[in-house]
Amino acid sequence: MELILKSNNEESLAKIIALANKLNVVIEKKNIVSNNSVKVNLKNRILNFKASTSSSFDDASEWQQNQRSDRELPFL
Repeated sequence: MELILKSNNEESLAKIIALANKLNVVIEKKNIVSNNSVKVNLKNRILNFKASTSSSFDDASEWQQNQRSDRELPFL
């Protein structure tokens, strides 16, 4: 099992690490720099994504109508 804890409070982290050591839990500390501009750039890239080719599905509503056209419905 993996548990991820994120905190900016060094005192709280020290207490959690001390408890984990008493319980013989393996600790991996990763310093992740939270760069807000990287997140904003990634968000903008996702929101502004434009496909270079047209969709292979063509018109979804037309496909749906074609798929359902040959069915006999019981309430007609």
